[in-house]
Amino acid sequence: MLRFYSLMGMLMLLCTLSFAQTKPITGKVTDARDGSPLPGVTVKGKGTNTGTVSTVDGTFKFNVPAQVKTLVFSFIGYADQQVELGNNTTFNVQLGSDKKELSEVVVLGFGTQTKKDLTGSVAKVSAKDFENQPMPTMETALQGRVTGVYVNSGSGKLGQAADIKIRGTSSVNAGQRPLYVVDGVPIIINDIGTTDAEPTNPLASIDPNEIESMSVLKDASSAAIYGARGANGVVLITTKRGKAGRTSVTANISGGTSKPTHLRKFLNAKQYRELFTEAAKNGGVTDIAGDFASNSGSNDWNNNFDTDWNGAAFRNGSFQDYSLSVNAGDEKTRFYFSGVLNKQVGIIIGNDLQRFGGRLNVEHNISSKAIIGVNINVMKTAGNRLPNDNAFDNPVQLNALPPIQPLRDSLGRYNNSTIYYNNLINLTDGKNIMQQFTGIGDVYLSYNILPNLTFKTDYGFNFLQLDEETYAGRRTQTGGGKNGVGVNAQGKGVSQVFTNTLNYTKDWHEHHNLGVLVGIMYDDYNERSNSVTGENYPNDQFQKIQNAAKITAGTSFETGNAHVSYISRVNYKFMDKYLLQANVNVNGSSRFGFYDKKYRYGVFPGVQAGWVISQESFLKYSKAINFLKLRASYGLTGNDNIGDFDSRSLIGSINYADKIGLVPSRLAASDLHWETMHEVDLGLDFGLINNRLTGTLDLYQRKTMDMLLNINIPATGGFTSLRRNVGSMQNRGVEIGLNSRNLVGEFQWSTNFSITLNRNKVLDDGGSPIEPNSRNLGRIAAGQPFGYFYGKKFAGVDPQNGDALYATADGKTTNDYNAAPNMKIGDPNPNFFGGFGNNFAYKNFYLDVQTQFVSGNDIYNQAGSFQSSNAPYYDNQTIDQMTRWQKPGDITKVPKAILYGSNGDKKSSRWVEKGSFFRVKSVTFGYNVPKKVMSGLKLQSARIYMAANNLFTFTNYSGYDPEVNTSYLGALQLGHDFYTPPQAKTITFGINVGF
Repeated sequence: MLRFYSLMGMLMLLCTLSFAQTKPITGKVTDARDGSPLPGVTVKGKGTNTGTVSTVDGTFKFNVPAQVKTLVFSFIGYADQQVELGNNTTFNVQLGSDKKELSEVVVLGFGTQTKKDLTGSVAKVSAKDFENQPMPTMETALQGRVTGVYVNSGSGKLGQAADIKIRGTSSVNAGQRPLYVVDGVPIIINDIGTTDAEPTNPLASIDPNEIESMSVLKDASSAAIYGARGANGVVLITTKRGKAGRTSVTANISGGTSKPTHLRKFLNAKQYRELFTEAAKNGGVTDIAGDFASNSGSNDWNNNFDTDWNGAAFRNGSFQDYSLSVNAGDEKTRFYFSGVLNKQVGIIIGNDLQRFGGRLNVEHNISSKAIIGVNINVMKTAGNRLPNDNAFDNPVQLNALPPIQPLRDSLGRYNNSTIYYNNLINLTDGKNIMQQFTGIGDVYLSYNILPNLTFKTDYGFNFLQLDEETYAGRRTQTGGGKNGVGVNAQGKGVSQVFTNTLNYTKDWHEHHNLGVLVGIMYDDYNERSNSVTGENYPNDQFQKIQNAAKITAGTSFETGNAHVSYISRVNYKFMDKYLLQANVNVNGSSRFGFYDKKYRYGVFPGVQAGWVISQESFLKYSKAINFLKLRASYGLTGNDNIGDFDSRSLIGSINYADKIGLVPSRLAASDLHWETMHEVDLGLDFGLINNRLTGTLDLYQRKTMDMLLNINIPATGGFTSLRRNVGSMQNRGVEIGLNSRNLVGEFQWSTNFSITLNRNKVLDDGGSPIEPNSRNLGRIAAGQPFGYFYGKKFAGVDPQNGDALYATADGKTTNDYNAAPNMKIGDPNPNFFGGFGNNFAYKNFYLDVQTQFVSGNDIYNQAGSFQSSNAPYYDNQTIDQMTRWQKPGDITKVPKAILYGSNGDKKSSRWVEKGSFFRVKSVTFGYNVPKKVMSGLKLQSARIYMAANNLFTFTNYSGYDPEVNTSYLGALQLGHDFYTPPQAKTITFGINVGF
């Protein structure tokens, strides 16, 4: 009994102490605009999870722990407010609208603007949008997040560039990529390689962790300030800067594994023999074993091997990332330093990559009027490369080898007696290595001449060097019979840009705001490359070019161009609701006007207007509509992205029988001039329900005039084509972007959504359509979308004899391939694309899910004519060939198998498939270590996370990956898949720590 009373006494004491450690408080939360009560407001003690939610009349009450000094009030669409507790027990709090998003600064060409004052179509992605997710490259941050920007990721080959288009394809021969500007410096995106290896990605030199924000100038009026180089849109990348205050150090360590998102299924040995035995019989081959032996030089038909050649080309990869950044400074000097080390082992055998580099941004106040700054980024990339998709040395083409042939020979080496070349031999008896050095930087001085007048001068540079070294040993296809073949190649690209601007701003009478910018910019670019080929090496251990007994080839190349731009821009704002902007860029290019200077310069104006309707009296106090802005723009941009000497008459050298001579190599096109884009954009920006829902809507039309095309000319003059300004193209589209904050408080949920609908049409092809070649289906013709598929229409299989059938003009069918007419059989341009994401947070946990989708596009599975072609040759076939026609009455889409017989294997719509897909692009789950724990560890922040990229892909496409990105077909590569490997599915574990 004594113990019972003692226990009860202790419990009563604890209850008393507990009650003494809390304080009851009450209050009411109202809207600062009209005083109406706000229900659902989260009220809690700062630094704790103790709190409550206001009731329907805005009132609240709860017990606050004694250690709490501050109350935090938060509600969707309103700015958070902190109130000191003091000795008060009753609190009446008014919350105002959250306008942070509208006052957010957006970087534009040669200046900045707040988001609410934008009149052009400009999208911004901030570091906070992707800082919790591991980003392989900076392009990934744009994918599915920015309307109008179509990002086709690189394949599973490491270091491959993504294909990015802004508002569709606008040019045929004058380039399709946007301009990338890093801290004011345009960067080199040219492929300066000379071998058949996959082009490298110059953008990989930019570590996503260094990026503060990216602004995408989509409409011509916004991009016109960059003249010639902004024709296909502009991506402005701003890197992080040092800030005054306490020095902070952030370290990030992550690593993980990768594997192919999808592998195709091919025949095993039993199925292969069954198919080809039948195909041989149908093709009149009586001795299949003997025929196979005569073609392969081996007696493998009856062996017991069952080799998975497709699996031999792929593997599980791995990667490691290490990054460190330091942010420090005072009121006079600020700096930001970062370093990165990245190691990757690819999902394709023989492919690996390492990157090492750093960035230093320094800014110093020389005086109260002058600021000087330096930004420098250097990166070294090295690795073992892979050939492009079209090369027979591409490991993905291993799937053509028969499963009945062994992977290795009796000595354990890769087998070199296969019917087609076993390119795995290149891994052990050769090399294909590269080193790339990149430098991007600028030095600038800003001086306030007057309080409202600032002069800025900037010198920027970009350096790109690519060293390539290949060797093919005696057992390889290239080096066999030549005692080894080696190639050494080097390419260099150097660009520099000088910019001087004067910027004047003036506010007067509270309602008028004026900004004027004038400037001049000069840039030049020089590129040179050389290569040496040698053969007859002492042995395969001596692989340097100096060991070659014979130099068999040597090449050198040099080119360059220059531009000068005269820039002007005027911004005017009246009463914070009427906005006007006009800009003009007079741009000169060395590519034009060699014979007549009037063709050298182009004038590219742009005008924009905006009306902030929500500032009008009839909407200013609306609770439903917090922000509403109507904007319109019209602009011209120019494009000169053709050969540096395409307008000139050129002479080249020729040799024959050791004699050298000179011959004309190009006809002059003396009146060649700018390709121009005319664009109209109508836009609407809005914020609804206390800015819980914000979004943009854009309607645009872009017309490309005076396209730079090659037209056919009579061959009697020694030339068959000439570059001319002919033809036109149009892109029309709708863009919708939405962001919502669904829940705030202890549990938070936000959503982002984007969708773009673009329709492309060639209006004028110059009277001469660009026809597909023997390999592709892409065609350019008036009245049709760019690169539409043009060829024979596959009409199925004749159930009586198994013949492939093709559609005729009269709606009937024929089994005569040559008798069937060519017609439109597909369109690689998507009907719409976009992304959808959700971000959840609960206490210290967070979950981020981002998805992307593409719909309505077609893919030409070009490899199908080899690997899904009902056995005309000895290539291994995909598993669907087991459903082939075998007897009269069979209903199937796979024709009769005929060895050495062409039965449906020629290019046609048989291999044109729907390329629509939905992909779970990234899933990131993380935990932010509580401040209480961090303080004990002397840390400012700590976060651990796990992420998955390309987790799931939903598609009906039968190939490796619907997001194909073939690099060897030039302008007409859109939608073509020829042994293009799949992307990698990655799992990442990481930790981020701040000191």
